[in-house]
Amino acid sequence: MLGLIGKKIGMTQVFDAKGVLTPVTVIKIEDNVVVANRTEEKNGYSAAVLATGDMKKDRASKPYAGQFGEVCDPKKTVMEMRDFDSDVKVGDVLGVDMFKDIAFVDVTGTSKGKGYQGGMKRYGFGGGRATHGSKFHRDLGGTAMSSTPSRTFKGHRMAGHMGNEKTTVQNLKVVAVDSEMQVLMVKGAIPGPTQSTVIVRKAIKK
Repeated sequence: MLGLIGKKIGMTQVFDAKGVLTPVTVIKIEDNVVVANRTEEKNGYSAAVLATGDMKKDRASKPYAGQFGEVCDPKKTVMEMRDFDSDVKVGDVLGVDMFKDIAFVDVTGTSKGKGYQGGMKRYGFGGGRATHGSKFHRDLGGTAMSSTPSRTFKGHRMAGHMGNEKTTVQNLKVVAVDSEMQVLMVKGAIPGPTQSTVIVRKAIKK
């Protein structure tokens, strides 16, 4: 699976040669350094360990800095990419150019947290009548039977924590790849707030 670590910069819009407007999300992909390789013989699976994002050396503890060895200075973000398509070696530096020949990507990130929300906002329930005296406006309604089973089933859609979850948006079209600015532009929106870390992978369904 071909993938790199990036950062969501924000959204903008671009025009093609015909003048058609396309909303795009700009993803900054700084140099991804291969700091280790996982192999079937040693680890039981194959993966490439990528790191990106400069950090101050004195901010890294000795155990954290030890995984980088002499390959590079400690990095902020370290992730494993299972079954990496490209044959890479420790010390290789990967950039946004890897997506030049790819038409569609999947983007994984952490969605925006929305705190504790009720059933109507969280799941789109219709609620009760808005008329005066109905006493049932935004309530959840019944949650279970009374005598049998005398409990609420697990997974019932109720009020609770909304957002701040790992989310993947699939089959996003690659609109532009800028090697000089180290940015990738994809059509549409991706999860997470601005400046959040995302993983960009080659689409598995297209």
